[in-house]
Amino acid sequence: MTCRRIPSEGPARGALSRVVSAARRQLPPGHSPRPATAARVTPVTSPLPLASGRTADVFAVDDNRVLRRYRDGGDVAAEAAVMIYVGGRGFPVPRVFSASGPDIVMERLDGPTMLDALLAGDLDIPAAAEMLADLLARLHELPARLARDPAVRVLHLDLHPGNILLSSRGPVVIDWPNAVEGPPDLDIALSALILAEVAVSDRPEVASAARMLLTEFLARADGDLLRGLERAVAIRRANPTLSAEEIDRLAVAAALIGDVIAAGSTA
Repeated sequence: MTCRRIPSEGPARGALSRVVSAARRQLPPGHSPRPATAARVTPVTSPLPLASGRTADVFAVDDNRVLRRYRDGGDVAAEAAVMIYVGGRGFPVPRVFSASGPDIVMERLDGPTMLDALLAGDLDIPAAAEMLADLLARLHELPARLARDPAVRVLHLDLHPGNILLSSRGPVVIDWPNAVEGPPDLDIALSALILAEVAVSDRPEVASAARMLLTEFLARADGDLLRGLERAVAIRRANPTLSAEEIDRLAVAAALIGDVIAAGSTA
């Protein structure tokens, strides 16, 4: 994306102001866990998970497979269908072996996440930004699975360094429960917003690096993410896994994106 200057007044500045104002408005929570459904029990090698996220745990099935199980139940059929679809068209995702109720059995991959590699100093920030922008561009080149509108694409809606595994077969994108179809600008805006949230967090040990990664990412990403930023903020605000403090920082994170774009356009 070519960063363009945001004038002091006019449509672009007005659009950014609306995004920041919307982020500051309090929305009612009203989010409840998905109901549990009956599922076939998949045997695992240990009751202790290999990894745990905000909504799911990952268990070893054997040397080649893992089980990802959502704690609040639900149905992984839609997530599995998207993974099978994009994987069948060459996009790097774990192979899906089975999906039932809250359980999805997938290919077991080696390697750290991009986030872990960045924190360990094994991957530099420009390379990470290039990889993130490239993965989004590759995903958005694929036609939608369901929609007929050629402008609509498959969106991940949670593509950030923690959801990219640097495996021996290259970077692989994981965690697809939020995937939908829609405008690519929304996907890019959400990735940028998640980076910006870390950049404005109260974690000084990662905030500075996150801002540098955001800057490098915005310089490389295609599209006009300001068109998707307001909706991206609304999606993040409605995320039941975010804390009150994280929600409160969304306005500042959205403003930071505008500042970085404006600074990049004058560099």
